[in-house]
Amino acid sequence: MSPRRPTILDVARAAGVSKSTVSLVVRGSPTVREETAKQVRAAMAETGYVYNRAAANLRASSVGLIGLVINDLRNPFFTEFATSVQMALSAQGYATVISNSDEDGALQAQMVGSMIEHGVSAFVISPAYGQEAETFEQIARAGIPCLQVLRQVDMRGDLFPFAAFDYARGGLLATQHLIAQQARSIAFVGGLPDRAVTTERMTGYLEALRGTGMAPRSFPGRTSRAFGAEMAALLSRRHPEIDAAVCFNDQVALGMLSGFARQGRTVGTDFRIVGFDDIEDCGQVWPRLSSVACDIAQFGRDTAAALLDWVETGQHPPPMRRAPVALAARESSLGFGSEGKGP
Repeated sequence: MSPRRPTILDVARAAGVSKSTVSLVVRGSPTVREETAKQVRAAMAETGYVYNRAAANLRASSVGLIGLVINDLRNPFFTEFATSVQMALSAQGYATVISNSDEDGALQAQMVGSMIEHGVSAFVISPAYGQEAETFEQIARAGIPCLQVLRQVDMRGDLFPFAAFDYARGGLLATQHLIAQQARSIAFVGGLPDRAVTTERMTGYLEALRGTGMAPRSFPGRTSRAFGAEMAALLSRRHPEIDAAVCFNDQVALGMLSGFARQGRTVGTDFRIVGFDDIEDCGQVWPRLSSVACDIAQFGRDTAAALLDWVETGQHPPPMRRAPVALAARESSLGFGSEGKGP
């Protein structure tokens, strides 16, 4: 009986890389680091593997496949981002595999591994917190381009470039606006402590309060509507002196809006609120919600363009990019009868 012909899996095991990395090397993809490519070629020689191009052409349906991993697709902000990226990639002939890690680092690592095995050409990841190494070391070993967006958990910007909004400026604009509306005590509500994205948004908040005589008041917690509603009740009961809030995101702010409504307090006069992200719901609720506006649709298109430049031309994105923000001021902070922009 003739010996079994070596397979791509044999090469992957010998080289200590994924099957998809071997596939990229034999196709001559420029996205694999030269050191990894040499390791794979050495394993091919060692195992006696011969690339069958005709057979590979029959399997080429995965070429141009992009992995899009999102930490929380239940949040409309992330859903709009994922949709914008997917549509921009589709317009250029790329298919997208979208998955929701549901803020679970272990699940994220599992999904990334599966996508690598299925031959994705690149990743866009808005990462979950926890077990970051399990996710990003897989991608590094495979030599696949990967953009981190909206959150940064791996600080190797040369390897995993990061793009997000100017969170610190957003916190500054929101707080300055509430100061201009004669707020006497402004709280920062929501956001998990010790997370970079929370720290950045609070940096602007703290900068705006400096020199005003107002003491910072921080109430960290989940980034959900349920938490916002709980905070509305707590602030009314225990901190009646606080009359305004910068919220970590719109979900928290919308929760506060409904929480105060249940108590009979009028948002916009009794208590002023500014959210963060400016999702569509902000303009549909009543009173309409003031928010730090992030053009997430354009950000998604820019993300897709940067990734395709990297994949197709080798143009590596900068280690960090910050997109601009603005303030969309509405009745929740202005009161009734007027709407404007800026603090």
